[in-house]
Order: sequence, then structure tokens, then C-alpha cells
Amino acid sequence: MPAFWLPVRVYLEDTDAQRVVYNASYFRFMERARTDWFRERGVDHRVVEESRGLQLVLTSIEARFLAPGRLGDMLAISADLSERKGARAVFVQEIRRDSSAGELLSTGRAEVACVDKSSGRARRWPADFFEGMN
Repeated sequence: MPAFWLPVRVYLEDTDAQRVVYNASYFRFMERARTDWFRERGVDHRVVEESRGLQLVLTSIEARFLAPGRLGDMLAISADLSERKGARAVFVQEIRRDSSAGELLSTGRAEVACVDKSSGRARRWPADFFEGMN
């Protein structure tokens, strides 16, 4: 499956006192890319919750920081579904400077669970949920 890339500009609010991207900002960037990955495939979190009673919940995330992003940089954030089993989906992600071919700044792995809104318990992804998502 081809990678999804989201362009993001680094603003002052994303950086620390040295104008370097603060580590928590990388997690926000990755969250935006995963959300837009779903949205591009016709899945809106709010609609899924209202129409199916499901919530998509981040259950784990890890990142490796390889080089610093800086104030004013244009970044490319990827989201790729690498695994789906039972109630979980795993995404692998990259953050690159300038474009999808640019310098690799960070890699990440995020696990998202499908959760029943009323019970708060994990629930298998509906059979049709990922149909046609390439």
C-alpha cells in the first residue's frame, strides 16, 4: 500500500527554546497524519462514533528521533497501515524534512484499537471497515 503523506509546517508553538521541534510535537504530527489517513479513505472519527458506536483509541505509540526538525521547516509525515488483527491496527510512520524523499527525522509505530463506545471495551474491527482502503 502506498504511503500517505501529510505536509506540516513547523511553527513556534511546535518548538522548544532552541527553536527545535519539541518531542511531544512529533506525536501530534503523527496523530494528524493517521487521522487524515482515515479521513482520506472516507472514515471520519465523529461519524464512526455516532453511526457505529465505535471509537478509535490510541493504545501505544513509540518514536525514534534521528535528527531535529527546526522552526520554519516543512515536514512530510507518513502513515501506513502495517497490520490489522482483531481489535487493533498498527501504523508505521515517518517524519521527513521537505518531502517524502527528504532527510529522515523520526520514525514511529502506533497501535490503534477499535473500542465499543458504550462499554469501553475493545471490539473487533467490523469486517467492512477497511474494505477498499489501499
